[in-house]
Order: sequence, then C-alpha cells, then structure tokens
Amino acid sequence: MKFTRRAFVRLAAGVAALPVLARTAFALDYPVRPPHIIAGYPPGTAPDIIARLIGNWLSERLGQQFITDNRPGAASNIGAGIAAKAEPDGYTLLIAVSTSTINATLYTNLSFNFVRDLVPVASIGATPFIVVVNPQFPATSISELIAYAKAHPGVVNMATSGVGTGPHVAAELFQMMTGVKFVHVPYRGNYMADLLSGQVPMSFAPLATVIEFVRDGRMRALGVTPAKRTAALPDVPAIGELVPGYEAAGWYGLVAPKGTPDEVIDKLHDAVAAGLQDANVRSRLLTVGVEPRPMSTAEFGNFIADETAKWAKVVREANIKPE
Repeated sequence: MKFTRRAFVRLAAGVAALPVLARTAFALDYPVRPPHIIAGYPPGTAPDIIARLIGNWLSERLGQQFITDNRPGAASNIGAGIAAKAEPDGYTLLIAVSTSTINATLYTNLSFNFVRDLVPVASIGATPFIVVVNPQFPATSISELIAYAKAHPGVVNMATSGVGTGPHVAAELFQMMTGVKFVHVPYRGNYMADLLSGQVPMSFAPLATVIEFVRDGRMRALGVTPAKRTAALPDVPAIGELVPGYEAAGWYGLVAPKGTPDEVIDKLHDAVAAGLQDANVRSRLLTVGVEPRPMSTAEFGNFIADETAKWAKVVREANIKPE
C-alpha cells in the first residue's frame, strides 16, 4: 500500500495528537480511584483538619474518596519528601503550609527541593499569627511592646511552638524590622498553660490557638501579622499599621509532584476554587481561623516562590538553626 504525501502528513499529525488526546481523556476520567492528600502532621493538627475539610469537598465534587494520609515527622519534611517522589499522576497530593517554604532554607540536607519538585495546584487560605501577652504584662499595644523591649533588652521571653515554625520566623522578622530582641523560648508541646500563668509573658501564636483566650480576656492581643486586620478580631490592629512593610501569615494550599498532567491540576484547582466559594466550606474554614484565599495556579506558584525567598533571608540573617 502506497501513501501519498498528503495521507502521510495526516497520519503523522494524528499520531502526534495521540498523547494530547490521551491526557485529555485521562483528565476527563480523573479520578478513577481514591487520591491521597498527604499531611505532614499528626491527626487533629491544623494542616490535618484543613486536608480533611478540603478532601471531603473534593470527594463530593469529583466522585471519589480523597483520603488524608498523615505522615508526620521532621517538621513536615517526611510527608513533603514522600509527595515529591510520588508518581505524578494526580493520586498523591500534599497539603502545603507556610512552614514548607521555611524548611527549604532551614534544612540543608533535604532529599527534595520544595519549589523544584512540587508544583502548585490550589491556594486554600491564610491564617494570621497574633502577638498576645499575659494581661499582667505592661505593654498594651505594639508600640508599647517595642518601647518596653528596647528598654529591657534580652529580658522579654517569647514562647513559640518551636524553632523554624511560622510564628517563630514571623517574630524574627518583627525583631529585624524594629530592632528589638526577645528571648525565644521554643516549646515542643503546648505552651498555653505557661502563657496563661505568666511564666512566659508573650507569644507570636496562630490565631486559632489563642482567639478564645483573647475573647474572654485571659490574654491581651496587641497586633496581627497579616498586612490587613482580620475579620475575626477587627479591633486588633495589623502590625504593619505601625511597622510599615511588615507582613507574615500562615497559609495552606495543595501541591502535587512535578510532572502531574496540567489537565489534572486544572481540574483539581477548579474544584478547590469552587469550594472556596461554597458558603458551607467558607464557614468551616473561618471557624478554624482560616480565611479563604483563592488564587490562580500561576499566582499560587509565584506566591510560593516569593515566600521561599522571603523566609530564606530571615532564616539566614537571624541565623536560625533547626533543633
């Protein structure tokens, strides 16, 4: 059988189109089995709660059970490493958190590169950190805290949930921008009892952890770390109102192994974006202190790159070392 040149060109074009058609068909069918969302933290922690909340929505939206797979350890690096090396088929996702971009510089011997080996899928939301003090502490505002710390250098103890955590680097950025120096007291467990008793006078803490103590007066809120005030505590000023340019917050999003088909990423992104517009999902996120923050995939990728660069500078300048 002889082929004319025109027939050969048509055949070649058809063969070239096969991978595109296959990817499109794969995306249309996806998911055909339960995907896993890896959380690098234990059950009951904020990343686990967010993973399950979004996973439940995706299960309803896409017709397959999304399973939360807890892989805690090494400041979430174990879970991130597993996700980075997984098959890029859309069936392994990672609930990424702000700590992921800090770890990229804090740990020098990681077997993966967070920015290079994982690709953005969807931003979920942000959670503010908040500067709180025991009511017996003399400062009643951020300006008074700065003045007191400068008058008593190396005296004010500050509790956080550990070295290199989001609240810790947020506090280090605050110190760099204001010239104050706190004494960092990292806890491996819960430090709330010590803060409530006054054993440690202040903390940079996740909003969800302390908001009820602020509301009932057992802690005093001085400022929140995002660029703008939070709807949860609208009377508490943003630190940036006094310290221009200051901004820090925890955040959550979904990422996938590099090489995951674009069509699958788009399908997941659109499903998450729809969830962030759903009144029930939004309400549940706000209840746990997370403000929905939709972005395009490209915007989320740029955000991750900017966060990684920002915290790399803070980790290096503050000489933060892992515990």
